[in-house]
Amino acid sequence: MEELEMAIMNIIINAGDCKNHVYTALNNANEGNYEEADKEMQIANDALAKAHDGQTIFLHKEANGEKIDMSVLFVHAQDHLMTAISEKNLIEQIIELRKVVNTLVK
Repeated sequence: MEELEMAIMNIIINAGDCKNHVYTALNNANEGNYEEADKEMQIANDALAKAHDGQTIFLHKEANGEKIDMSVLFVHAQDHLMTAISEKNLIEQIIELRKVVNTLVK
């Protein structure tokens, strides 16, 4: 696999890891395990930062005049990154709501 494809796969893998960890965090919050939920969210944030850093490399190259070949794989990576960001943001809000609901149900 060439360097460009490896960089694209890095975005896909880290964005996928982010999504996995935010859903694990949500499951923990649903069960009242907030400490575990916080740990999972931190891991998700770290994975998202890695994915975003991968994207930034492409943005810097393009800004410096280097032609970046667009491919279906690159578009797929961008899709994963953007949905990971959206899902993480929504799940953070859901977890906060879940904390309120869990205190009312007890």
